[in-house]
Amino acid sequence: MNFAHSDTATKLIARLQSFMQEHVIPAEKIYAAQLRGGADWTQWQQPSVMEELKAKARAAGLWNLFLPEDGARLSNVDYAPLAEITGRSMIAPEVFNCNAPDTGNMEVLVKYGSEEQKQRWLKPLMAGEIRSAFCMTEPEVASSDATNMQATAMLDGDEVVLNGRKWWSSGIGHPNCKVLIFMGLSDTSADKHQQHSMILVPLDTPGVKIERMLPVFHTLDEPYGHGEVSFTNVRLPLSSIIGGLGRGFEIAQGRLGPGRIHHCMRAIGAAEFALELLCERAMNRIAFGKPLAKLGGNADIIANARMAIEQARLLTLKAAWMMDTVGVKGAMSEISQIKVIAPNVATQVIDAAMQMHGGAGLSDDFPLTALYAYARVLRIADGPDEVHRGLIAKLELKQQAKRLGISS
Repeated sequence: MNFAHSDTATKLIARLQSFMQEHVIPAEKIYAAQLRGGADWTQWQQPSVMEELKAKARAAGLWNLFLPEDGARLSNVDYAPLAEITGRSMIAPEVFNCNAPDTGNMEVLVKYGSEEQKQRWLKPLMAGEIRSAFCMTEPEVASSDATNMQATAMLDGDEVVLNGRKWWSSGIGHPNCKVLIFMGLSDTSADKHQQHSMILVPLDTPGVKIERMLPVFHTLDEPYGHGEVSFTNVRLPLSSIIGGLGRGFEIAQGRLGPGRIHHCMRAIGAAEFALELLCERAMNRIAFGKPLAKLGGNADIIANARMAIEQARLLTLKAAWMMDTVGVKGAMSEISQIKVIAPNVATQVIDAAMQMHGGAGLSDDFPLTALYAYARVLRIADGPDEVHRGLIAKLELKQQAKRLGISS
């Protein structure tokens, strides 16, 4: 396994770090001041500084870095450290057009979209002109098992008709969100992993209704939002089906693999940033006549955080390397492993940093609460820890049974 950065990645790392320090970090307070949120999500607006940053990033060649086919053409191993750098800021991923769920939706269109779909939706997404959402999770069923899905996408002549209710559709509240990808049952008689299809749905299609935005840790996450959306007899041409009927699960697996690398490396970046803040506080804050770093077990806390981050990073790089060499299917266990480990490490390190800051760590004077919420959400988003552990165990037992000559 070779995790060394290529010449291209090395140069991009330096440029990205410089851009973050010069443009993104100083703009965070401006972004917060310009953000117009509130309970009425229809009045949300994109802060103008974000569009300014996006223009600068695109001009600097720091754009669509995640996309190996039509973007920066980086491997997963090369992109991983870039994702880690952007994990230090809550606004950075969008600055570089590398934010979910747009990244996954663009990857879907690159791999499975028709030329018509690419021209209509992929092109403006890659230009950062529009945003998108992904509608898979449902409120009435345990969506950790996607075969429970109840929403339907049924053929009716030369149209496909959508019915059902989705929620946690991230990004659907963004004022620039124009299209979503809907996953639903299209053939209940087929094999359970060939029953579902993915459909491109313009947000203004009759029958699509955003019912509400769901708060996370008492915040609506404006201007993106996480919506609950109803679909009532939504009619679309057959050209809206992505890749053909029955390919929903196949597309979902292809979509989620790279996205989990991105999320995990950003989580590691958040953990690294939190550890820096923790150490700064521990060295500069005096209590009982000593710096906090020299009190109680705080040295152990710092050491354990460092070791945990290094382990999580190495495992994530291994998963990225395997995706590059053997593909998503061959890296399924490793992808699930990092999806459990990276967010858990991040929450532990960020929690320790909050504790070291005392009351200040719970305030908006430091970014720790926002980083914690992000990391904690990842333990549920794209599959809860328990589902990933179940898959890891299943694959491990299969390998062990093969080794022992036992029928699995």
